[in-house]
This record gives sequence, structure tokens and C-alpha cells, in this order.
Amino acid sequence: MDSDTLENYVRKNISSQQAPVVDFPWQGGEPTLLGIDFFREAVRLQNQYRGTKQINNFFQTNGTNIDDDWARFLKENQFLVGLSIDGDRISNDAHRLTRAGKSTFDDVMKGLEALKRHRVEFNTLTVVNAENVKRPLDVYQFLKRIGSRYMQFIPLVERRAAQPDDNGLVLIQPDFSGQCSVTEWSVPAKAYGRFLNTIFDHWVQHDLGNVFVMNFEQTLTKMTGQLSACVINETCGGNLIVEANGDVYSCDHFVYPENKLGNINQDDLASLVNSPQNLAFGENKRKNISKDCLNCEVKAVCHGGCPKHRFEISSDGRPNKNYFCDGFKTHLFHVLPRMNALLSQLGRQESMKKIRRNIKAEFY
Repeated sequence: MDSDTLENYVRKNISSQQAPVVDFPWQGGEPTLLGIDFFREAVRLQNQYRGTKQINNFFQTNGTNIDDDWARFLKENQFLVGLSIDGDRISNDAHRLTRAGKSTFDDVMKGLEALKRHRVEFNTLTVVNAENVKRPLDVYQFLKRIGSRYMQFIPLVERRAAQPDDNGLVLIQPDFSGQCSVTEWSVPAKAYGRFLNTIFDHWVQHDLGNVFVMNFEQTLTKMTGQLSACVINETCGGNLIVEANGDVYSCDHFVYPENKLGNINQDDLASLVNSPQNLAFGENKRKNISKDCLNCEVKAVCHGGCPKHRFEISSDGRPNKNYFCDGFKTHLFHVLPRMNALLSQLGRQESMKKIRRNIKAEFY
């Protein structure tokens, strides 16, 4: 991202927000490849344009380039770091390897130790794939051991086209309708549901109130009637993505020419958010929901999941059913009774210790 594009992004992101707090999520690719000086300039520009607004910076990294200089900068400027790590050495090195096929685990852990030395606040993002899905408690306990108290588990599914496209690529975009198959590294749907259930059962009995698992927090939020993460809301399109050249898209899962909204160097962010194209993108999540979802018992806390994953055939023959449907049901039918009990006791202002004990006695 060149200096003009960076300045336009910072200035327009701040000016377009009506709220007193403005978020800047930095992700990639790998943001550390831009170098510390890029982010020093970003912070300088934020301070120049912020006025009375508060700025929050979120920095998603694989940790391999984090050293003391990076950690010092992140601490001094109060960046919240998201560390991408898929579990212990066995789990992480299943797919997070260097281009030469070598382990990255030791480099990730060195980066984490630098963050800890400088007391940088961090959380973890774990991609659940065909390998680590087999070891849910190993993954969870490892994340706890390294100090993660805020976790997120996102499922991996990719499809491979039977024939490469004109650019020689075989991994396909979400709306591809040709002959293809799910890759062998993708997580099976029901296995993902069981993975979440195993972690939930341990968490709700032992770690409720001390460890926060985004997947569970999002469902609980939705159960109280509030807006939650875009993946389980009825519509989406509220989290625009800005590419390095300034191009703006409705979602980081749909960075394709037909989904481009405009460019930060020429367009106003607020106008792009409220553009007919972006509103239609968000509304399409509701309009294109599978027929099978309409009378589903868990629709209110699922809403058909992310459109990126809607490629299975529904009962009416349309390819708009979520690949993870069976996994969502496996998970939600298991946790919803327990979550209802949890919310009821929270409403009575019971202590977390008592809630854990009560949930264990009632369900386990």
C-alpha cells in the first residue's frame, strides 16, 4: 500500500464513522511484511485525523516475524494482536509450513514469547482442518497453556476444480458451479460440530468466565436477540475490505472483480457501504438462504451460515445449502439447551463458579 492510499484509508475510515470509536483491522496476507515503519506512519496519520475519536488497532499475524522491535511497537501503540496458530506442533505444522515445507512452529512460539515479554495483549485464531479436528482438547488445552484467554475456531473448506482456469488455478471462488470436489485438507462438517462440542463441554464446566471462545460468545449474543458476527446474522456486508491498492470489497471472502465496490482513493467509504451493490450483497444472504433452512429449528442462531460455504445442493435442487449444515446442527442441538440454562442463571446474577457447578450437575 503506497503512502497516498494509506492516508486516504486512514482519513476516510475515521471520517466515515459516526461512532466515537474507530476500528482498524490489519490483516493480510501477513501484515508484518509491510515493516514497522508502515505502521508507524499509519499511527501518525491516525493521530492526525482522529480528532476526539478513539482508535483501536487489530493486528492479525502468524507470529513468525514478531521480534522485540515489533512487540515493543505493538505495546506502545496498544495494538490488539490476533495470533494465527492451529494448536501444538503436530497440529500447527500440518499445514502452516514454509514455502520450503519446513516447520514454522518454533518461529511462531518465539514471536509469542516476544509478545509476552512486552505484555502485548493477544488472542488466538485457529483454523480447524482435517487434521487438528481430530484433537479438540489437545488444541484447546495447548492454547490455554500458551496464555490464550480469547480464542476463535474457524472451519476450513476449499474446493478444487476438475480443470484449471485460464490462470492455471484450481482452488475456486465461492460461486463456482462447475465440476469440483472438496479438498482433502478441508474439515468434514459433522467433525467440526463434534470438535466444537468437545471444547464446549470442557469449557462450560471448567473455564466459563475465565476463557472466552468467540464461537460460543457469538451464539450467546444471538440468543439474546442482538446483532452478532456476520456469519450468523441474517444479512451481511457491514465489514468492508480494503486491498493494498485501495480497492474496496464487501467481504474478504469475495475479493473478485464482480464484487469490487470502488477504490478508497476515489470513493467515500460511507457511500460504498450504503451503495446499492453492497446493500444487495448483504441482502442476498437472506434472499438466497436454502429452502432447508426456512423451517430449521436453529435458523435463528445460524441463518444459513456464511455465503462462502453455501454450495451444497438443497432439497429444491439449488446449490445454496451450507456445507457445514450438518456440523452446525450437531453443535447447536447439543449446546443450545446448555446455553439457555447458562443465560437463565446469568439473568439471576449467579456467580460463574456456581453456574459452572449447576451446568455440570444438570447436563453432565
